[in-house]
Amino acid sequence: MNRRNFLLGAAALLPAAHIRAQTKQPWEWRSYAADAASSRYAPLDQITAANVEHLEVSWELETLPPRVRPQGTIQCTPIVVDGVMYVTAHGLNAHAIEAHTGKLIWSNDGVDTGPRRGAAGNSRGVTYWKDGSDERIFAPVREHILAINAKTGKLIDSFGSNGAIELANGLDRELSATESIVSTTPGVVFEDLLIITSRPGEGPVKSAPGHIRAYDCRTGQRRWIFHTIPQPGEFGFDTWSPQSWKTSGGANCWGGMSVDHQRGWVFVATGSPTFDFWGGDRKGSNLFANCVICLDARTGKRIWHYQTVHHDLFDYDLPCAPNLVTVMHNGVPRDAVAQVGKTGWVYLLDRETGEPLYPIEERPVAASTVPGEEAWPTQPFVTNPPAFSRQYFGHDDVAHLSDESYNYLVNQRLEGVALSPQFTPPALDKEVVVFPGYHGGGLWGGASWRADKGILFVNHNEIPWSLKLVRAAEGSDHPFEHTGYLRPEDQENYPAIKPPWGRMSAIDLNNNKILWQTPLGEYDELSAKGLPATGSYNRGGNIATQGGLLFAAASLDCTFRAFDQENGAVLWKHSLGGIGTATPATYEADGRQFVVIATSPNSKAKGSGPKAGFTAYALPA
Repeated sequence: MNRRNFLLGAAALLPAAHIRAQTKQPWEWRSYAADAASSRYAPLDQITAANVEHLEVSWELETLPPRVRPQGTIQCTPIVVDGVMYVTAHGLNAHAIEAHTGKLIWSNDGVDTGPRRGAAGNSRGVTYWKDGSDERIFAPVREHILAINAKTGKLIDSFGSNGAIELANGLDRELSATESIVSTTPGVVFEDLLIITSRPGEGPVKSAPGHIRAYDCRTGQRRWIFHTIPQPGEFGFDTWSPQSWKTSGGANCWGGMSVDHQRGWVFVATGSPTFDFWGGDRKGSNLFANCVICLDARTGKRIWHYQTVHHDLFDYDLPCAPNLVTVMHNGVPRDAVAQVGKTGWVYLLDRETGEPLYPIEERPVAASTVPGEEAWPTQPFVTNPPAFSRQYFGHDDVAHLSDESYNYLVNQRLEGVALSPQFTPPALDKEVVVFPGYHGGGLWGGASWRADKGILFVNHNEIPWSLKLVRAAEGSDHPFEHTGYLRPEDQENYPAIKPPWGRMSAIDLNNNKILWQTPLGEYDELSAKGLPATGSYNRGGNIATQGGLLFAAASLDCTFRAFDQENGAVLWKHSLGGIGTATPATYEADGRQFVVIATSPNSKAKGSGPKAGFTAYALPA
């Protein structure tokens, strides 16, 4: 059985015209984060807290052929347009699926985009654009953005170079052999512009810059560029060393963007500059790294920015698209931007000006002890809304799962490790804990927003990470390296901090209150010992519905869950055939509400569903 026949299975190829018509326009998940405002919210209420226990598998699609070794993970959030679901799956191949049956319409597996550096990597989904009869899917595939005919799955040869944009081109800076640049997250569309982001390396070798670019949806020609590492004569150039625009990288957006179509603005959240943990060659506050940036979507001109970390040495990227919200502020509705951070804070900014709605205080932080480093003397501390994650890991916070575990942590694993306040820079030849860790707090799954209630829902990590700088080998073009991304754990690989290790939180942005927090994820072996649910490391976000539910997978136990928005209670769960490191989606098709989640191969999975594919759920017909 070849790959294509396996994917098709018993289903014949279905032309898009055969998608069953609806008498009423159904609500569909048409964008990566549900809508342009990145709400991750669906106004659907067929599935509710009262009936979610009856949710069952409606269809499944496996995209991993037999006897094929899996590559990468499927982190795709599907989109649904006119009854057709579009996804990226195993091998970064794109597929069109009949949304109410799971039958394959087309697959573009085998499309050759040229040599790839490394493994398959990730793709978190696609972008849809239509002009008359011209319907296109834009798919990030490693070093390229592909333009695919939405009806046939064929590349559109007239776009870019043979149907693709090569990300290394059009950066206004030549890249060296060590500088790679890929894309993992879908871009956004504004009018006839495709606005894209990228993920370069993180150092210590030289890395590409993370400039934001817009391309003509029809031709693939670049229409504008915003230099996130400013070039000579540009605003922010003086916040770097003079040669940084040629030598520094990063300052990229890798978690998605949001669009205010009425204002004609695109909102971008950027990550850290490179090298992530030593910045002696990029002295200054480093605009526009670690910034929420508002750009004119037609021109790329900066309207405002707000920097959440100065001269980042902590890998505290802004990991996800900002939520565009309207909140009550001093008794008056106010359009705002709610940006979730790895730091465990929500940065709530005025949408027109970028000014914080509540004080964000610049407070002194620890200086660096590493030669040549000039850590920024202060960092922004949010006063409202309250932090959704713990932000300090001290000796009193060490986990005590058992006497053996506690003694191992205190007397061995954490011996000589610096348990320091937030924003303590890395040290040379000494392991320093960072908490929240390099994967948050918040991560790329972002938050969902219930506008009619003013509540933001975010799932997040509460696991310390650590790192130690060492001198680079003689002859290297960089002075320091690190010993790897570490997670202090006990002898059985449980996190060193008291649980919970992963949580779901509900934050009232109108009244600046944490309404509830509940663990996300469970270790069966710990539960069997009588321990309450601990939560776990989680990747992938949650979605909210009008039916009063939150859906999330994300956790290490390979389980898909529905939570009650009122109190965080788990109302339903289903064991998956793989791990669900993706944000789900929900939509209407054939008169029914569906919820769909992607899965990737994982040895701990207990379910019988797809190892590398998609599972859709609905109430019994």
